Amino acid sequence: MVIRTRLVELSTLEAVAYRQKLRGGQVGVVILRNDTAQPGLALLNRQSGGADPAHNTPADLYPLEAFQEALDLTSGLPYSSRGPVRSPAAVGSASADAPLPADLNEEAPAEAVATVNSADYAAIVKAYTNKKGELSYELLNKALIQAAHSNPFVASMVAAKASLEEIRDHVVKANFEAVTGNRSLSQAEVNRIVELLDEVSPRSVLREFNDDLRKRLAAEPD
Repeated sequence: MVIRTRLVELSTLEAVAYRQKLRGGQVGVVILRNDTAQPGLALLNRQSGGADPAHNTPADLYPLEAFQEALDLTSGLPYSSRGPVRSPAAVGSASADAPLPADLNEEAPAEAVATVNSADYAAIVKAYTNKKGELSYELLNKALIQAAHSNPFVASMVAAKASLEEIRDHVVKANFEAVTGNRSLSQAEVNRIVELLDEVSPRSVLREFNDDLRKRLAAEPD
């Protein structure tokens, strides 16, 4: 199984596209045209937010604008554990027996598959998904900010000048425990869920929450 988003239809090409989690922490955006068996692959550039087409992806078949549209349409779509897909042109043809590019045919790490298949991940995705089927990072960050401001223990952590990371981990873990009903969530499990949410975010998934914590810590007198 691979970890990827659902398919979206492109307007720049007669094609479908999806995001896929790749090994080594990379995120790929894949385009499958209706008229060719060869998929197009680009890597998400975390610094620019754009797509870097793979060296073996033909630019005449897969222009940069198509990858950018694919990134926009898959932004915020949650990951799930799904089987690999092929272009319509490959299905039922001799080329269907040809292997997918290694990057796209890789089995996802067992820990990541276990996370996306878990009831905890499903509960969090359900809680913060809007009517379009997209993860609502605004809703998630709002919930975390409200929880942090209403929690006396967090106030004591801020007063004690705890690190941003310590406060964030505490609030996120408490929020996920409340949403899932699982009080046994480990920090490692929480981190894996956040990582999966972050990989399909148009920006850092907890950016607003991090910014709010920075302001609170900066305002706290020495």
